[in-house]
This record gives sequence, C-alpha cells and structure tokens, in this order.
Amino acid sequence: MLAKRIIPCLDVRHGRVVKGTNFTSLKDVSDPVGLAEFYSRSGADELVFYDIVASAEGRSLFCDVLKGVASKVFIPLTVGGGINSLDDFDRVLKCGADKVSVNSGAIKNPSLIREAAKKYGNQCVVLSMDVKLCDDGYKVYSLGGRVRTELDAVKWAVFGEKSGAGEIVVNSIDTDGVKKGFDIAMLKKITDAVNIPVVASGGAGSIEDFIDLFKSVNVDAGLGASVFHYRDFSIGELKRQLKNSGIEVRL
Repeated sequence: MLAKRIIPCLDVRHGRVVKGTNFTSLKDVSDPVGLAEFYSRSGADELVFYDIVASAEGRSLFCDVLKGVASKVFIPLTVGGGINSLDDFDRVLKCGADKVSVNSGAIKNPSLIREAAKKYGNQCVVLSMDVKLCDDGYKVYSLGGRVRTELDAVKWAVFGEKSGAGEIVVNSIDTDGVKKGFDIAMLKKITDAVNIPVVASGGAGSIEDFIDLFKSVNVDAGLGASVFHYRDFSIGELKRQLKNSGIEVRL
C-alpha cells in the first residue's frame, strides 16, 4: 500500500502567503520562504506553491519568490500560477520546481497538457482543477475561481489523464477555508473516473477530516493550508493519528 501524502499549500499573492474562504476574503499569513522551510522540516511529504493572481493579472509567475522557496525545501515542490506555455513550464522548472501545475492555461489551450507531458514527462505535469457544485453539476472554474466554464469536472479530469497529466489536484471552491471537511461526494466522482493520483484540496479543519478523507475516498494525498498555517495541529501530530487509524503514512 502506498503511503498517503500530506501536502501544505502556499497560496502566494504579491510575494506573501494569503488565505481566505471560498477563494475570497484573502488575509495575509506569512512570508513564503520562511513558511516553506518550516514545512520542509516538519514532515510534509511535498509542498505546493500557487501564485494565485498570476493568471487573473495576465502575467507570468514571480520567479524571485519561487527561487527563495525552492532553496529552502528538500521535498518535492509543485508550482502553479500563470502557466500558459511550454516556456512557462521551462522557466519554473529552472527556478526549482519538481512538478508544474496548470489550470487556467490548460482551459485556454487543452493541448498544453499533452505538449508538456511529451516534453517533460507525465510525472512533471499536474492538472489543477478549481471545482464548484452548480445547478447543472460540478463545473470547473478558471482565473483563480473567478470565472465559471462549461467544463464538467469529471470529464475534464478524464481528459487530463488521457492527455498525459501525471496527477490531478482537485480544489473544492465550496469547502475552501470553511474547515468542515473535504468534499467527499465530488472527490468520489473524480477518483472513480481516473487512475492517476488525485490530491484532495479544500475543507481540512481537523485531523478527523483527514482520517475521513482517506477512509472514504481513494485519494493519494490531502492538501491543507489554514490548519497548518495557523498551527491548528502539526503535521507530525496529524501523521501519528493517521497511522494509529490504520492509514499508511511516512513518519
């Protein structure tokens, strides 16, 4: 059995880590470099770095902050935000990323997934999906959750896998920052439809939420932000309780 991964997420806006609720009401949290170093030393399995306003502002990801983060972490680093071309993939990989997360760029140009997988390998390409439950089903949103598309979330995940993405991160807009648990129903639909690793994001509020996630859905990792940033519990404490609950993790 593969160990479940615990992944802190740094949502970075203009050089600072921020966090909000349902992708809005963002509040300043910390310096990304110091926080990344803390997580690297605290037992995180991987780290995610999102420049959350790059796509909305129509610019490339700020590489100076990314280089600082990459210099301080010794765990796999996934980076996203403003990834619209193979040149963007190349730039962030040279800045220290191990995997590149593409979201709005893939919505605008779906062939980017296949092109990047062919050039850099499937393991390098992460399809990030911001998903919200609408009257007509689970829909994918672009530009940091600001713009609804007509893409069905499950079909988009399947397309991503067929195009060569090696992993999918599913960000629930409905549960983001609410701290009342992951969107189990939505995650089940997506994990039932694909065979590549799925990372669940949005809703972590307690250790029990992670236990429920891993016991209810076949996801490979749980991603958290607020609970780790505000020290609701440590990654070490979380992993020990997961282990005690029969869930395989790396201690």
